[in-house]
Amino acid sequence: MRKAFPVFVAVLLAGCGGGETAGSGSNHETASGALEDAAGTPTPPGVSPTAAPGVAFNYRYAFRLPGLRISAVQEQHAAACEKLGVSRCRITGMHYEQNGEDDIEAQLAFKLDPALARAFGREGIGAVTRAGGELRSADITGTDVGAEIAAGNQSGAQIGDELSRIEQQLARPGLSASERAELQRQAQELRASARTNQVQQSDRRAQLASTPMVFVYQAGDTGGPIASAARDSLKMLSHSIATLLVIIVTLLPWAIFLLLLWLVWRWANRRFLGGGSIIAAPAAATPPEA
Repeated sequence: MRKAFPVFVAVLLAGCGGGETAGSGSNHETASGALEDAAGTPTPPGVSPTAAPGVAFNYRYAFRLPGLRISAVQEQHAAACEKLGVSRCRITGMHYEQNGEDDIEAQLAFKLDPALARAFGREGIGAVTRAGGELRSADITGTDVGAEIAAGNQSGAQIGDELSRIEQQLARPGLSASERAELQRQAQELRASARTNQVQQSDRRAQLASTPMVFVYQAGDTGGPIASAARDSLKMLSHSIATLLVIIVTLLPWAIFLLLLWLVWRWANRRFLGGGSIIAAPAAATPPEA
């Protein structure tokens, strides 16, 4: 009876819905129909739980920003959740892994009041944007828990009716031992089914009472193609210089060693082996014959 459907929409800096925390600035529509925030950044429309009552949503955002700023933004998001209070926002998980300045991955998981999830995601995107980062993807998946709750209520009512019928039969006089034992067995199974249904219904209502949200952070370059090309060129130049320095540092000691060795050999050759240059004296001039 479980019915899940994906809703592929990105939740960015869209206009505030009723009862949600307002973000800074307002959105307007461009000539192409896309929304833009006050800074002129295109943003897809948001989605509100009131648009799909009975649906339990699950939000996931993936961000890319400079590696040195990931920790600060992650801390800012955590502080925003703590500010709402545990009744409206709870941090359920955190991960941070750094293998180098440009190799950082982090994650932060929350459970939010469904009425605040949309605004919280929008404000989270804003914090990343202000830190020089960007939103790479935003996914919202939903489960039609309302339909499951309705089916569970119907199933619970049927179990209750069947249990009442069996209890009435057990109250009749003149039942044989085997009939009574069979009715008691059926009643026990129905009570177990009723307890299982109640647990499932509680879980479904809990899904509607809180909305999971995950922020995923990854270090990387942001901006347009020109800025990206300039950064790539600078990185190539830096790597080339670094490679050259490694070669110089690796070969320099050997070059110095060989130079010293040659100087020692030259000194020893002159000092002990007579290897200095010998200039022959010119022969005496012979007088001409008479």
